[in-house]
Amino acid sequence: MNYLAHIYLARYSDEAMLGALLGDFVKPNSGAEFSPDTEAEILIHRKVDTFTDSHPVVLAAKGLFDGPGRRYSGILLDVFYDHVLALRWARYSDVPLPDFIARFYGALDTHAGVLPPNLARIAPYMIEQDWLGSYQSYAGIDIAIRRISTRLSKNGDVMRDALHDLKRHAEAIADGFDLFFPELITFVESQRNERQ
Repeated sequence: MNYLAHIYLARYSDEAMLGALLGDFVKPNSGAEFSPDTEAEILIHRKVDTFTDSHPVVLAAKGLFDGPGRRYSGILLDVFYDHVLALRWARYSDVPLPDFIARFYGALDTHAGVLPPNLARIAPYMIEQDWLGSYQSYAGIDIAIRRISTRLSKNGDVMRDALHDLKRHAEAIADGFDLFFPELITFVESQRNERQ
C-alpha cells in the first residue's frame, strides 16, 4: 500500500493519519515524540506492509510482471493500488476524496514541526502538487513511479519499463484489489482491537 491507502486505513484521527504516513519515514519507537495514535499507526503501517506483501492476491499480481521489472513489482503495485482506491473511493468512504485529502494536508501542515527531515523536505511538494489527488489519473501514477525511480541508485529505467506490464495488466490487478482490500481493512481493524 502506498500513501493514500495507509492514510485511509488510519482515518479515525489526524494524528493516526500522520502516523500512517510516518511509517515510511521513521522506525517504530524511534525516540521521536509522537502522540499515542501516531505511534500506534507507525506500527500498524509495518503490519499492513507485511500483510500486503504476503497476500495471495498481491503475490499473484507480482507474477504478472516479466523480466527484471518484477523486482520492482511491489512498488508499482503499491502505487497502483492507490490509483484503484482513488477511483473506487465512494465504495469505501462517505467522505468525498477531495475533502479527505484536504483534511490530511491540513493535518500534515499542522504537524510540520514534528516531521522528520526527510518528510519535512517533501511535505510542501506533496501538498502543492497534490500527490494524493493525482492518484485519480493513470498519468498521476506514471509521474509517481517516475519520481520514485529517480531515487534509486541504479536501475531506475528498469522500474520505469515495468510500467508497461502494469498498464497491460491493469484490469486484472484492479480486480484483485477488490478481493484483497476488504481483507486488509478487516486485518487492520483486528490489529486495533488487539491494542484496546
